[in-house]
Amino acid sequence: MSESVCLEAKNISLTFRARRGFFRYSYHTALDNVSFDIRKGETVGIVGRNGCGKSTLLKVLADILKPDAGELVSHVNYVSLQSLATGFEKNLSGRDNAILSAMLLGHTLEQATAALPDICDFAELGDSFDEPVKTYSSGMRARLGFSTAMLMHADVLLVDETLGVGDSRFKKKAEAAILDKINSDQTVVFVSHQSSQVERLCNRAVWLEKGQVMEVGDTKTVLNNYQAFLATLPNPQKRK
Repeated sequence: MSESVCLEAKNISLTFRARRGFFRYSYHTALDNVSFDIRKGETVGIVGRNGCGKSTLLKVLADILKPDAGELVSHVNYVSLQSLATGFEKNLSGRDNAILSAMLLGHTLEQATAALPDICDFAELGDSFDEPVKTYSSGMRARLGFSTAMLMHADVLLVDETLGVGDSRFKKKAEAAILDKINSDQTVVFVSHQSSQVERLCNRAVWLEKGQVMEVGDTKTVLNNYQAFLATLPNPQKRK
């Protein structure tokens, strides 16, 4: 193993079971024998169609979901997942949620509290920072989560779709923050539906299709092959 490897996904598989009636279940394979590694200081983009397993993979990398088979080997202390699907304590304020999120990453109360002015400023929440998160729009929640993740240290930062949320000005601001992390040798893994964004930001890309890794490698090569695959699909809806 290279000393620069942060995370290793080794033959990871994960199947979800859903009840369909008395003694009846359906099964969905979200990840199927997934293997690749994340190296220190690189930025990796995960691409693929809706439902291909991208968000599930990030949750496995964050150790939120446990695989049914295979293993995740971590060589770092703190992995942070910033996701639109990551829940906040809705009855707590944005301020308290930011503190809670930071402390879950291993930061002290003092460190979390010291970062609050910058988090509030970056998220552009103003007085809403002290209002319950249940009163927030989805965009406000995304800005809060993104800002907390950006401004608190983590060995590996996982970002799920947030760069596609908000108005064009905040998108540019979010992308600039990611670029700052990249330039500071932060390890970043993110999911995006925007191939141009992945090409601009990423050293490598992982292409998922139906829970399987189709290709891992140079960003431009992977994206070209992914786009060529999309062009073969007969139904435009399947290209999303």
